[in-house]
Amino acid sequence: MKIWNSVILLAIMLATITVSAQRDIPADDQQLLVEIYKELVEYKTTASEQNNTRAVEGMAAWLQAAGFAAEDIFIGGALPHKGNLVVRYRGTGSRQPIILMAHIDVVEAERDDWNLDPFVLNEDEDYFYGRGTLDDKAMAAIFTANLVRFKREGYVPNRDIVVALTSDEETGGSNGINWLLANQPGLIRGDLAINEGGYGLLQDGQPLATTIQIAEKIFATFQVTARNPGGHSSLPRDDNAIYDLAVALLKIRDFDFPVQLNDVMRVSFERQAEINSGQRAEDFRALLQEPIPQDSLGRLSAEAAINAQLRTTAVATLLDGGHASNALAQTAVATVNVRMLPGSDPQDVLRTLTRVVDNSELEVVYRGGGRMSEPSPLTEEIMNAVESVTESMWPGVTVMPTMSTGATDGAKMRIAGIPTYGVSGIFVDRNDMRIHGQDERLLKKSLYEGYDFLYRLAQELSQ
Repeated sequence: MKIWNSVILLAIMLATITVSAQRDIPADDQQLLVEIYKELVEYKTTASEQNNTRAVEGMAAWLQAAGFAAEDIFIGGALPHKGNLVVRYRGTGSRQPIILMAHIDVVEAERDDWNLDPFVLNEDEDYFYGRGTLDDKAMAAIFTANLVRFKREGYVPNRDIVVALTSDEETGGSNGINWLLANQPGLIRGDLAINEGGYGLLQDGQPLATTIQIAEKIFATFQVTARNPGGHSSLPRDDNAIYDLAVALLKIRDFDFPVQLNDVMRVSFERQAEINSGQRAEDFRALLQEPIPQDSLGRLSAEAAINAQLRTTAVATLLDGGHASNALAQTAVATVNVRMLPGSDPQDVLRTLTRVVDNSELEVVYRGGGRMSEPSPLTEEIMNAVESVTESMWPGVTVMPTMSTGATDGAKMRIAGIPTYGVSGIFVDRNDMRIHGQDERLLKKSLYEGYDFLYRLAQELSQ
């Protein structure tokens, strides 16, 4: 009952936003964007804080000031501090809505680990710095600013444009997109959704390609446990839980799951061959041959970002073992994180890991993970729109369908039957991605270009 009371309170929270929370809307579009971006970055929306609802209230205040009616703005969630914002920009209704998604929660960032305060929007001549400047408050700010922009211009789309800012992507989505799908499905139903997961790639400062994510790998957690009677550390023996576990982990490290190319990655590798030259271009073309030449496969597999798109991967991420410094370990446990290709069966992965470990004395178990989602269809509507806007802004730049190796809320939307595409028009250096890392940053030019790209893309898809 307490949870549902909280939901009701959140749903009517807009009625309690005071006049003092209203924003003055700048006349300049870029100034509008930066003010929203700054405000959003400076809300500390980590899992350890309780600022998420304050952040979406702040975004709602911008929209109220722009003239959005209260009935078109919803705030709600399972937890009082994790409210989600859903805003509807009304069109003629001749087509089903499009959903524009971004999450406003961010991973932790310690001040001592950064050169700048991670929860202040810092800037130099070229970059904005701060936690979430790229993942994912840039898109959240852009979508909010573009709604204000549409309202100011009196734009009339042929379908409703729905913006959903969610509060729980980084910790699984149960209080974010999953809650909305389960409790307010009518708010975020549409023909398609635009989400994070696709960025433009810069090489030597020049646009190389822009990606459109139409599939993603699914995480799964496995555990390997070694047990032993133990004993006194002054009497070591060959049988040792820690050593047995270490041997098992080295076997997992040295094992490669088989290459499996889905249709998404075939198109992606074709286009990567187009934007590269020399041996590298030939290697990408070789991936489309049957069988794949081993020399080309070896060169590309040596790159972590390419290898992860070729196959399911497994890596040890957590260790726990022993109970005293002067005792032989009785238990040693490792968590192995697996990123499965779409269509994979966790039980098949379990059987594979058990075979690789090859030690009947060790226990290998599946601890759970995300649900499988099929790739979104690569329709003419979405490809023509993305390619048209890309060509108008960056002539000659390739649009490259891709599969994300990490997880986003897109998989949850696909499972719900809503085709979802990760595309942003935000360009980043392919060799300097600081998502979840120290001194996260985004080029100022990339923020402004992403603003225009997503403005034009929303119009392409709604007129």
